[in-house]
Amino acid sequence: MTVVSTKEFATNQEKYFDLAIDEEIFVKRGDMMFLVSRVYDNKPKKRLKPDDDLRRAITMDELLEKVLVDIDNFYESK
Repeated sequence: MTVVSTKEFATNQEKYFDLAIDEEIFVKRGDMMFLVSRVYDNKPKKRLKPDDDLRRAITMDELLEKVLVDIDNFYESK
């Protein structure tokens, strides 16, 4: 973990972005600290093919309908 000021970070951005690959870099500004910790590559991601889980999926409306039925059944049983 490394903590630097905003001025130090601005002056040496390349250095701190390179360090962020392996460790957390905190940039301190007044009482606040900002975390520079994520590294994303620009490589395209492979898309997954639909499988049985996707074919069984339900919509949000279908889920809501089933939940409301379950709630009604719960209160009717009491």
